[in-house]
Amino acid sequence: MKAVIQRVQFAKVIVEGKTVGEIKQGFLVLLGVGKEDTKKDADYLVRKICNMRIFSDENDKINLSLNDINGELLIISQFTLYADTEKGNRPSFVNAASPTLAEELYEYFISECAKIIPIVQKGIFGADMKVELLNDGPFTITMDSKC
Repeated sequence: MKAVIQRVQFAKVIVEGKTVGEIKQGFLVLLGVGKEDTKKDADYLVRKICNMRIFSDENDKINLSLNDINGELLIISQFTLYADTEKGNRPSFVNAASPTLAEELYEYFISECAKIIPIVQKGIFGADMKVELLNDGPFTITMDSKC
């Protein structure tokens, strides 16, 4: 399972002209599910992301977590994180999970995050989404549950 975590001042996701998820300060998480991923991979990323300390404290040190700042989460499904660009100019997505597995683990990931973070928003799985955000820093981190 792969994730791109962006520290944001705000973010929202729009589907067919309607805002379906919106947060204030927190993390925008783009989540990709691989064909070999399991709930164990999701649990690992949930624990790491929800406890990640990348917000500044009173001494301007990155030392605070989402819960410390009452931060929020917006989680977007992003199968393109599994793009294989090794050959040719057209990416291959053979390592991405099937839609059934991907949606199951995406929803599981969201439900587990919601046990830790009070405000968790999401996109619509498989939809054509438009994402707006103000990256704070910018501060962007990539994670892979297999590393």
